[in-house]
Amino acid sequence: MPEASSGSADFPEARAMWAADAASAALGMQVDDLGAGTARVSMVVRADMVNGHDLCHGGLIASLADSAFALACNSHGPVTVAAGFSVDFVRSGRLGEVLHADAREVSRRGRSGIYDVSVRAGDPVVGEVVAEFRGRSRTIADRRG
Repeated sequence: MPEASSGSADFPEARAMWAADAASAALGMQVDDLGAGTARVSMVVRADMVNGHDLCHGGLIASLADSAFALACNSHGPVTVAAGFSVDFVRSGRLGEVLHADAREVSRRGRSGIYDVSVRAGDPVVGEVVAEFRGRSRTIADRRG
């Protein structure tokens, strides 16, 4: 995993979760940035990721967003999982494109959180929006005790 913008010693729980994430690894996802309540994850759309219309399968775009969401909500330390999510597709992902999922915390209170994730093609900041994802999180355990 590339270094987080705030230093390699930060977010050990999220980093350990990512290191054990076989699904994200199988899809070729990479962590580009990690911060408190934020994460950016990228993935190249491969030939084995396209559907019968020769476009990136929507479930894989949702998986990319979900992986960024997971990192962002686990950056605080306690074990946190998805309670649900919704995704709106704006345009299709295409073979060979690099997709970037940029997650940010909207609200966290008690054991519940809300996170928004924008998935963009090409440039992670100004690239075309592919999908907008909203995740709802639930903290289920404290790793520290």
